[in-house]
Amino acid sequence: MTITYLKKGKPESERADDDSQVRATVEAALRDIEVRGDSAVREMAEKFDNYSPVSYRLTSEQIKALMARLSSREMEDIRFAQEQVRNFAQAQRDSMLDIEIETLPGVILGHKHIPVQSVGCYIPGGKFPMVASAHMSVATASVAGVPRIIACTPPFKGEPNPAVIAAMHLGGAHEIYVLGGIQGIGAMALGTATIKPVHMLVGPGNAFVAEAKRQLFGRVGIDLFAGPTETMVIADESAADAELCATDLLGQAEHGYNSPCVLVTNSRTLATETMAEIERILEVLPTAGTARVSWQDYGEVIVCDSYDEMLAIADDIASEHVQVMTDRDDWFLENMTCYGALFLGPRTNVANGDKVIGTNHTLPTRKAGRYTGGLWVGKFLKTHSYQRVTTDEAAADIGAYGSRLCLLEGFVGHAEQCNIRVRRYGGINIPYGGSAPHREAPE
Repeated sequence: MTITYLKKGKPESERADDDSQVRATVEAALRDIEVRGDSAVREMAEKFDNYSPVSYRLTSEQIKALMARLSSREMEDIRFAQEQVRNFAQAQRDSMLDIEIETLPGVILGHKHIPVQSVGCYIPGGKFPMVASAHMSVATASVAGVPRIIACTPPFKGEPNPAVIAAMHLGGAHEIYVLGGIQGIGAMALGTATIKPVHMLVGPGNAFVAEAKRQLFGRVGIDLFAGPTETMVIADESAADAELCATDLLGQAEHGYNSPCVLVTNSRTLATETMAEIERILEVLPTAGTARVSWQDYGEVIVCDSYDEMLAIADDIASEHVQVMTDRDDWFLENMTCYGALFLGPRTNVANGDKVIGTNHTLPTRKAGRYTGGLWVGKFLKTHSYQRVTTDEAAADIGAYGSRLCLLEGFVGHAEQCNIRVRRYGGINIPYGGSAPHREAPE
């Protein structure tokens, strides 16, 4: 196997140093919110966002006034995007069926999908107002039937962003707060005198938001560990050129200063031409101040000898977004196992997935694609099982097996739960702590 790195990003050791600093900051902030509640939240909002309204929760009148500032075209575009997200989420929900089966005569097993009862949706917006993130979390939770949906977003240029607030409201948020960062995440999860805590947190964010969710996991549920945006382009010369590859890489690098962007190809020519094209675009890209740093520190260009090598390196990196532009896109779809979402063919692009096409853009990062997919309607649903024994014979038959298996593990009290059913419903006298006699399982 021959894999050549024409460009490598910042070493893992330096990334780990950055992570440790974020971890300590978040830990102290969450502890402060837990102890001092609203006072700590307000101090952080004033310090980090320079924002201190009478109340961080928007009233219905404030929401209406903000929405009135949008043009009819902007409102229509938001509604269109939400319709696409809702339609796909509803199709996913319809595929999730409650079940009930009779596994043995008189033994009924089943499961139900029950919505999480309260969800806190974080919508980023400090640098860019992430309108689409409201569709992905709020609207999807609404399709799942979550009865209490609250949403937090930071102020944008000193005030609530009208488009983000409109998307939250149209998506179905019951409470909207203009709070960003650790203070928004902490307030939703831990609760304060003015904000009732939620059962689950969802939504992307910067490194501090991602770390806050990580530290709060267990106390509340989370969708996934969504860190800085990652993108990968898998390309060959048959389907892509340098302009396409460079545009797709830089299109995600502009998210932040630490957004990994990786090109994997079997063409050294395409690789070198893409690197040159990136430098050309950076000279004219308005967001080059951010994108250039990501590209310099986190950009990688990897040249492989074969498609099998390209597949292996892609699965190892497990990038959040994977743009595939080759002569065998379906082969990658069939064989890739570790990623956030795939974008197949040159007509497809990550930006459409981020904003409008209908799939969810909250996706696993930092190799989490090895064990989880992204946010979807099923994340807001809990699958709970139930059991029912309806006949005396079934109670005695299952009880006999249960009794012996409990004693095999040394659980006498467990065995008695089974034995009392064997005595009552099977008419068999078993001494306390004894083993139930063998009974043939019913046909």
